[in-house]
This record gives sequence, structure tokens and C-alpha cells, in this order.
Amino acid sequence: MSTEFRSAIGAYRKQAVETARPIDLVVMLYDGLLQSLRAAKGAIEERDLDRQNSELLRAQRILSELTAGLDMEKGGEISKNLASLYHYCIQRLIQANIEDDAARVEEVVRVIEPLRDAWAEAAQKPQEDAIGTP
Repeated sequence: MSTEFRSAIGAYRKQAVETARPIDLVVMLYDGLLQSLRAAKGAIEERDLDRQNSELLRAQRILSELTAGLDMEKGGEISKNLASLYHYCIQRLIQANIEDDAARVEEVVRVIEPLRDAWAEAAQKPQEDAIGTP
């Protein structure tokens, strides 16, 4: 891939993030998280420890970002439950990385996919109807 092409992709991504609604950013985070989880699972299966570690750390950073974005006051019990779920997923990914365990990564994928789908569905609704807590 040429440097010019990479630069264009980077500019496009920056533009997409800067102009996105908050709920769209949440969906983007979930998409990036799932992408990293799938790449990490593949790396574990291929015994590529450097890529495995990199992807699992990226997934953990995204989960931390989702946690940081929670509004505990407005989100109430839902935000608390999401924070607990994100923390659980981070712990499973740490264990997956230590033990080179693709099954634990797949477990996190099964937890995250329905959440991503729910956020994507909410993003399709008119803004006043959409939920505002990651």
C-alpha cells in the first residue's frame, strides 16, 4: 500500500470520527473492538505471539475507552452493568493473552457482538430516541 493511499485513508478516518454523532462513535469503537478480537483469535491460532499481544492490548484499550465514556449518573443501572461487563471482558482478554487461549477471546466476541448490534440499531433511530450511554 502506497504512502499516499495510507495518508488518504487516515484523513478519511479522521474526518469520519470528527463528524460522527456520539452514538456512531460508540458503534465505531465496537467495530474496532470486534476487529481486534478476531485478529487476536487468528494470531493465537497461528501462534503469532507479537500480533496476539498487540491485538489483545488494543481490544483492552477500546474496552477501557468504552468504560470511560459511560455516564454513571444518566445511565444509572445500565451504565453500571456495562462497566461490570467491560471489566469482565478485560479480565478474560488478559487471561487469554497469558494462556494463549482463543476460546476466551471467542467468549468475549459472543458478549460484545449483541451489544454492538444493539448500539448499531439504536444509531439508526432518530437521535431523540437513541440511547446516549456507551
